[in-house]
Amino acid sequence: MIKKYLQSENYYKITIILGIFLSILWIALVNTKLESDFKYYYEIATDIANGLTWGDTYTSIGYSIVLGGIFKLFGASLLKAKMFNIILTFICYVCFLKILKKLDINEKDRRIIFALFVFFPNNIFYNSILATEILFTAILLATTLIYFSKWKYKYVLIGILCGLNTMIKPFFLVFFFAIFLIEFIMNKKFFKALVNSLIVLIIASLVISPWIYRNTKMMGQRTFVSNNGGIVLYINNNSENKFGRWMPVENVKNSIVKTKEYKEANATEKNKMLTKAAKNWIKTHPIRFVELGFERLLNNYCLGDDILYVAYGTGMKTYVIVILFILANVIRNIIFIPAIIYILKKGFSILKHIVKRKNYELDKFELYNVVLFFMFSSIYFLTEGQGRYAFPEIFIMVYYFYYFMKERKMLQKTK
Repeated sequence: MIKKYLQSENYYKITIILGIFLSILWIALVNTKLESDFKYYYEIATDIANGLTWGDTYTSIGYSIVLGGIFKLFGASLLKAKMFNIILTFICYVCFLKILKKLDINEKDRRIIFALFVFFPNNIFYNSILATEILFTAILLATTLIYFSKWKYKYVLIGILCGLNTMIKPFFLVFFFAIFLIEFIMNKKFFKALVNSLIVLIIASLVISPWIYRNTKMMGQRTFVSNNGGIVLYINNNSENKFGRWMPVENVKNSIVKTKEYKEANATEKNKMLTKAAKNWIKTHPIRFVELGFERLLNNYCLGDDILYVAYGTGMKTYVIVILFILANVIRNIIFIPAIIYILKKGFSILKHIVKRKNYELDKFELYNVVLFFMFSSIYFLTEGQGRYAFPEIFIMVYYFYYFMKERKMLQKTK
């Protein structure tokens, strides 16, 4: 049965249909309610649809803007937001499939990697959560697909998508530098790599410039896409943070938020004050900062606490939540840990290639994935670790997990 399925001419269509069916079934069976950030995104999207304020400058609302457009057309409801997630999941499937078809790999490998991606638990249960991750990942995969295409103006298109994703997660503006590294390492042409990466940066900056103007005008001083970068840095880099995770800002020893100067400041000024305080702590506690950084990465890649979000408001029994948590974490670590080992191995090989200037040709997709992995990891090493933050990297993880297992199998045959 499985053999016939793997060899079927309609394999990819069947796999996509099964993935979408499981996602819809999950939404039907698990009626997740809104909480925390997810509630905030929904409320802002509803306000946008009703012609009200588009939020303040505190956090990035790119996802809420898109969702608000959906609500404007079809009306606001939690179910419609979840159905939009289904559409985004479908886009992720299609983009990843098209990416795989551009790679020089055999058909069997391609089919197995695609199935691993489609049926990865997070790609199913995230459909019931109003998180930014699905939209962000859909844009990231579309960006990746364009990058590996031969379109004449692909760097302009990548710049547009980079700008859109920066509206969702402000750190993504650094993607232009990832492009520079990939191009320079692959082609050894500094000027060409610089020009291509600058095209991405300039176009992305133009895309986000209206929002920067809006925030700047609102605050009366230059303000970026959002103002929550400082508080994220502050609550994750202090002597009271024990696990590299979120903590109440008031619990930081001699917390700056309790000062009169902070209370009287506007959002942009508060952001700068928090950022400065966090940087000062890092400078004076370098060893603890590094320890927290690795704790954050451990939280990010090895602790699948994001499955717990789906239980909110569903009335699930505690034992069911525990079972889901254990299963999600077991599957996550079975995939992620070997993949990370393989990525580190590839990263070391690439580094040797650069240092020793070896003549063998690098695989561009592997280089792209390694650079992307270290880009995300560097950001989360500095800021915050949560299981949901690894969601955009699932396609990288399943790809390298497969080749890790394939390599081990080949080694066993040679013994």
